[in-house]
Amino acid sequence: MKASTIRNSLLLLLAACIWGVAFVAQSAGMEHVGPFTFNACRFLLGGTVLLPLIAVRSRQRNAEGMSESKDEKKKRRRIALLGGICCGLAICTASSFQQMGIVYTSVGKAGFITTLYIIIVPIFGMFFGRKVRPVIWLGAVMAAAGLYLLCMNESFSLNKGDILVFVCAVLFSVHILVIDYFSPRADGVVLSCLQFYTSAIICIVLSVLFEQPSWENILHAAVPILYAGIMSCGVAYTLQIIGQKGMDPTVASLILSLESVVSVLAGWAILGQKLSRKELLGCAVVFAAVILVQLPERKRETTLTDL
Repeated sequence: MKASTIRNSLLLLLAACIWGVAFVAQSAGMEHVGPFTFNACRFLLGGTVLLPLIAVRSRQRNAEGMSESKDEKKKRRRIALLGGICCGLAICTASSFQQMGIVYTSVGKAGFITTLYIIIVPIFGMFFGRKVRPVIWLGAVMAAAGLYLLCMNESFSLNKGDILVFVCAVLFSVHILVIDYFSPRADGVVLSCLQFYTSAIICIVLSVLFEQPSWENILHAAVPILYAGIMSCGVAYTLQIIGQKGMDPTVASLILSLESVVSVLAGWAILGQKLSRKELLGCAVVFAAVILVQLPERKRETTLTDL
């Protein structure tokens, strides 16, 4: 396995760990503000914390003498802007459907349905001519089965919240594929920053139209918003964009699905919540699926650049 692949896998794993803990912050924040207000605040914060990093990286490039022609700069900025808007639209709608769905369904069902993107991503990829190795399909099915054991503690019957969360899973799949397209073509930090500002603008408009945001309620939700904005958005989503560069999107989605495993393990380790044998088996199956798809193959895999 290449060193770059190992590094990218670890970046995606770190993102999944941050998101696994962030679910608590999302639930706590909803006690004080609506879903659009919460997302508007965290996305605005997520984009803002990246501005100093972008400035430092820009100065480093100039100091190293990495000069570009005006046409190259214009092209790079155009691609980053287009990618940021597309990623922002996907993540904004996905997060909004997730926040609304959590109100009407259980945490376990929401976690399981959201991570169905591990199945949806390879299906979508087939429509764009991407070949999916049999071992990746096996890993996706294993992960879905493991997540069912991990998250589902009640009978599986669909309600309004489940449908909203399923739409969220579809949109997160779109987000993963959009990142797969733009991440090799644009600066990952700039792309991440632009997607957050795009999402923040949309959510601000929606919060004014459908909610009654107030500074008092936002201050009450300050701690969850700070974690969701700085760690979940500013750090984790940027790690996702950088880590996905050059990786198979289905493999990336499998690593990111460890978010659900981490959230359960965090509850066990930090909050003292007990894990049943079924949940432990679910964790083991998901870990096995992720390791399976990371094993090197004998035959050279067709990459996105070969298509």
